[in-house]
Amino acid sequence: MKIGIIGSGHIGGTLTEKLAAAGHLVGVANAHGPQSLEARAAGLGERVCAMTVDEAARYGELVIVSIPFGRYRSVPVAPLDGKIVVDTENYYPQRDGHFDELDADRMTSSELVQEHLPHARIVKAFNAVRWDTLAEEGRRRGAAGRLAVPLAGDDVEAKRIVSELIDEIGFDPVDVGDLAQGGRKIQPGTPVYTAHVTAAELTRRLAA
Repeated sequence: MKIGIIGSGHIGGTLTEKLAAAGHLVGVANAHGPQSLEARAAGLGERVCAMTVDEAARYGELVIVSIPFGRYRSVPVAPLDGKIVVDTENYYPQRDGHFDELDADRMTSSELVQEHLPHARIVKAFNAVRWDTLAEEGRRRGAAGRLAVPLAGDDVEAKRIVSELIDEIGFDPVDVGDLAQGGRKIQPGTPVYTAHVTAAELTRRLAA
């Protein structure tokens, strides 16, 4: 699969490496331009290419957005129409500024992303796991103690495809529901946010 990644920080950078190692073609971009990523991309092999943000959005059959939430409106709209967009962002008011809809809990951050990208198929994933966990603790399917990565979304088929990617890089996907209710379950401050747990334990915490 061709995957575009917008954002090259801890999560975006780790996913670039892991998804390329899993056999995918990855176009990675950040706000500083492809020249800032060329050396890193070259070090990851021929499956990774540095791009502009617009190029990565157009390149990917699936596109991962991993930038500070406060800049979500900078994500190009038209190139993402009809595509699966994986939203890894979290809302931190002290960093992102205040959004009334989120402060009043009228919406989740991913619902705002969905409003910005009305024709994209948004899946919330990789926001509730630490980057170093993603980097270091993936295990083969069925391994004892394999850790869980939760995801939420309104599109069942999109969640299935993202679940396959989670499995490929060594984690058990756990579908927690739609963007509204499921998204609230994996926000910062919830019992499963950055929880270092198996799928069974994550499911138990959600039920509690």
